[in-house]
Amino acid sequence: MPEQIQSIISNLRGFGVKRLAMLAGIAVLVMGVIGIASVYLNRPAYDTLYVGLDRADVNQIGLVLGEAGIGFDVGADGTSVLVPAGTTAQARMLLAEKGLPTSANAGYELFDNVGSLGLTSFMQQITRARALEGEIARTIQSISGIKAARVHIVMSERANFRRDDQQPSASVVIRYAGIDAEKSAMSIRHLVAAAVPGLSADKVTVLDSSGNLLAAGDDPSNTSAARTLGVEQTVEAQIGDNIRRALTAYLGPDNFRASVKAEVNTDTRQTEETIFDPNSRVERSVQSVRANENNNQKQASTPASVEQNLPETQATATDGPQSSSQNDRREEITNYEINSKKIATVSNGYSVTKMSIAVVVNQQRLMTILGKDATPEQIAKRVADIQKMVTSATGLDEKRGDVIDVSAVEFIDGLEGEAIPQAGMLDSIGQHAGTLINAGAFIVVVFLVAFFGLRPMASALTAKATPALSGPSFDDVQRSLPMPEATAVADNVAVGALPGSRPGPTPLDDLRQKIRPAPQDRLARMVDLNEERTAQILRKWAAQEVAV
Repeated sequence: MPEQIQSIISNLRGFGVKRLAMLAGIAVLVMGVIGIASVYLNRPAYDTLYVGLDRADVNQIGLVLGEAGIGFDVGADGTSVLVPAGTTAQARMLLAEKGLPTSANAGYELFDNVGSLGLTSFMQQITRARALEGEIARTIQSISGIKAARVHIVMSERANFRRDDQQPSASVVIRYAGIDAEKSAMSIRHLVAAAVPGLSADKVTVLDSSGNLLAAGDDPSNTSAARTLGVEQTVEAQIGDNIRRALTAYLGPDNFRASVKAEVNTDTRQTEETIFDPNSRVERSVQSVRANENNNQKQASTPASVEQNLPETQATATDGPQSSSQNDRREEITNYEINSKKIATVSNGYSVTKMSIAVVVNQQRLMTILGKDATPEQIAKRVADIQKMVTSATGLDEKRGDVIDVSAVEFIDGLEGEAIPQAGMLDSIGQHAGTLINAGAFIVVVFLVAFFGLRPMASALTAKATPALSGPSFDDVQRSLPMPEATAVADNVAVGALPGSRPGPTPLDDLRQKIRPAPQDRLARMVDLNEERTAQILRKWAAQEVAV
């Protein structure tokens, strides 16, 4: 360990002041790049804290979160606040303690600042309506894709001189992105209707921020046509499932196709029936009347004579006819209560009026089951058996007018069933693509910095100490330099080779100058490259000459 430290110290001394400063700057730059990359690539994920806020609320929330040491970020639209994942609950509790946010969509916290003294019934009703509107707006904004919402509610009122109560109504304005507005509008209508007492869904109107009407009036999903269509689709799906369960085990899931068309009647029917049972009777009342009558009649008659015409003469009456009668009457009346039953039946279901079924079977599958030598008669018999199986599985009724058709045809090669796409590995990777890219980029940056920066620096610091600036000896340099005699001889040879020519530079000399520069040029180049090393070489030469 001490030798390595000494080696590092000696190498650092040999680098000089300029090189040490450059190494220090490179080290600081590398550490800064790694630090910035780690902070940028490994920054935490943010969750939405509030949306649809006012500018004032955003500023106050930023101040409170900053004082509490909770990191936050503001959305691009400037109306939403985001905090690091895992701190959402803490941030909301802190803001609730401070009474934030105080946007127009305020809920039941409005009652926190309302005193009990001097508060009229009208003010109480208005405050209750505002609180209810704010709570409903918050709930609507929590739906995925809803950016902002505003709710207006007209509560029911009962006046003294009004016979009927005023029904409550509501209107909702939403701002959305990336969702099916019509489906969301229907859900919002039912949400508002369930939150307000006495409010029905058909009294809720939903609009978007552009003024387009999304839902109003009666619910189209509850109309008779929509209900009939939904019942038909349900019946057809159930019958299709019965056919698949019956044929899959025999033919396989990809060797047949079934199509079902059902006509249903969804009319509401009400039946009332009264049944009397004469065998089951009970005496209700008995009335008896008895009458006895006796009648005697006697008549006296005066005979017609002369005496009746004489004055003061009284005629003597004689006995006339006599009669007597006796009548005895007895009457009895009995009232019976006859047992009766009254049945009232209300049917809100449906009935299948007609059904049509078409089934196609893969002929190759039948050939495989029956054998390659199967005759058309055998295939037709097997198709008839399949038709009986389908008829039994679907409850087909020919008297009702149902129709079924089963045919054996050749399927197209590569035909697949109705496969439902499922989320695979690529979808899962796509969901975390951002995190994977950040992690990969950080790893690549660290590897490049370590390989091209720290590794050469560490190798240079841990290398064994060598003579700081050792150069070639004086004899080696002298041998490498061209001698004047050799140059002269070469010149004479060149001149002698060409009689009659004058001494002067030849093309060979120019080529030699280009290939091997003069000693002065090489010395000047050495001085330009490294002055300190050149000075040490010259001092070494001078020391060798003095020693000689």
